[in-house]
Amino acid sequence: MPPKTVPTPSPWRRRKLLALAGSSGLLALSFASMAQTAYPSKPVRVLIPGGAGSGPDTLTRLLTSKLADLWGQPVVAENVVGAGGNIGHERAAKSPPDGHTLLMGMIGPMAINPALMERRLGFDPIKDLQPISMVVRYPNLLVVHPGLPFKSLTDLINHAKANPGKLRYGTPGSGTTPHLSAVMLSQMAGIQMLEVPYKSSAQMTTDLLAGHIDLMFLNPGAVLQHVKAGTLRALAITSEKRQSYAADIPTMAESRLPGYELSSWFGLFAPAGTPAALISRVNADLIKVMNMPDVQQQLASRGDEVFYNSPEQASAFLRAEIAKWDRVIKTARIKAD
Repeated sequence: MPPKTVPTPSPWRRRKLLALAGSSGLLALSFASMAQTAYPSKPVRVLIPGGAGSGPDTLTRLLTSKLADLWGQPVVAENVVGAGGNIGHERAAKSPPDGHTLLMGMIGPMAINPALMERRLGFDPIKDLQPISMVVRYPNLLVVHPGLPFKSLTDLINHAKANPGKLRYGTPGSGTTPHLSAVMLSQMAGIQMLEVPYKSSAQMTTDLLAGHIDLMFLNPGAVLQHVKAGTLRALAITSEKRQSYAADIPTMAESRLPGYELSSWFGLFAPAGTPAALISRVNADLIKVMNMPDVQQQLASRGDEVFYNSPEQASAFLRAEIAKWDRVIKTARIKAD
């Protein structure tokens, strides 16, 4: 049998088909536009991997109140404590990817614990969570007891080289940024110091003030008051550049260790699979909030450096942080407590 031929549509029918196709395309675009403009269609949860009154808690509540005003929907800050923040991150990673569950992610679970805890993490920061933007970052201060003769980072390093293993530094836990700040100092300066572990940074600070240990790294909000009072001496700050609230304190890099940089950070994340349009929408609205003068003033009063960027830049930053801490932790053979 000869093959069947498909009849060519008449000009009128072709016009009708094209009109139908065009209207279908416009309808699809209309639905997509409605989906974007309707977000959020219900209350948004932002999971906080910390307790009430903690750093991530107060930061998140500042931002969620502004986002709620912007969106006309409740934005609920929900504390999820446990396992150093890992439980909150894991819950976010397993939430529906519809933009209505977000996470205030932080450096420990996202960038440090993958090397520190290896397979016990419960989620993959790269595969299970999608960066929206970084939010803020803050460095640590290297402080010493004022009874010591050190006036600079160079003085400390020279003393440590001449007296290996004699300087005592406090840490509030294995793998914390104060601990890793000291580990990086030892690695980059080629010195040996004695670690003295504490259960809390408050106890560690008390012992440094009393002269029971020689030095520690801690965030400026916790120690700058002691530096200004003269009960502790600041030798350097771990940020990439000097900070306005401590302009007279040099960076570790400019003091003696080029390339040294460490900052704790928080960023906003969504479950993997969240539509790119929603990620972009939240990113744009978050940046609007971060640029509000009263928000910037409150963040500055906390010692936070505003640190927002695009989803792509946030993703690249996260990958670089994971690689950095993997090198530091494995070189030092650090294990989780």
